[in-house]
Amino acid sequence: MLGGAATGAALGVLAAFLGQVRAPGSLLLLLVVAGGLAGAFALSRRILQLGAGVVSLLLALCLITPVLRGPLNALTLSQPPQKADAIVILGGGVQCGTSALEAASVSRLLAGLRLWRAGYAPVVTVSEQSDVFSATCPKMSAIERETVRALYPQGGPEVVTLANVTTTRDEAARVRDLAAARGWTQILLVTSPSHSRRAAEIFASQGMKVISVPAPETRFDFTLPLPSDRLLALQVVLYEWLSRVKQDVGGTPER
Repeated sequence: MLGGAATGAALGVLAAFLGQVRAPGSLLLLLVVAGGLAGAFALSRRILQLGAGVVSLLLALCLITPVLRGPLNALTLSQPPQKADAIVILGGGVQCGTSALEAASVSRLLAGLRLWRAGYAPVVTVSEQSDVFSATCPKMSAIERETVRALYPQGGPEVVTLANVTTTRDEAARVRDLAAARGWTQILLVTSPSHSRRAAEIFASQGMKVISVPAPETRFDFTLPLPSDRLLALQVVLYEWLSRVKQDVGGTPER
């Protein structure tokens, strides 16, 4: 019984890690406790043990081989940049404790600024996360604006903030409204490679012409040479698949 409870608790921790669950510690504890309780009963314990075996085999396959290259490529939409009305830089996250942009945010911001410097569009947008994430967390858009001002004290791009966004769908709705007000017809969309195809679909569903120009992936090597790269890629693939499922059943994508 103790072994089953431990298996269930371990699967709860693994699910939270691989699914990139962003929740208070109390909810994560509840997930672990629920897994532990499920492992304490004979029938659910056998199901958990079977599931643990299958998960172990799949995890080993993903860590030992670069099998996730195909799924990663399927999630990516990369197109040559073209002249556009605006460069839309999607939010990638901020570290609340250190007030630093997460790696994905930095990569996206720099990629968007490179497109601006190359003359593809005169305007860039940045996203201000809603208080759903944390009311005390510094605003990602404010940090990005400060970064742009530091890089270009004079003559920088026009920076427009997409206010109070929680999901990619929120960002698309804000840009749709801006496009209607400013007469934009085409945008360059900058996000992480694994998020690019889904994001482009969401923006296109709002009636916009979208050119997807993903930023470089900085969290892991996209060619997956090492087990550490493959583990992080597994997180990303699972997150995107789960987000698509939520979207298909009426939910909203997370980022």
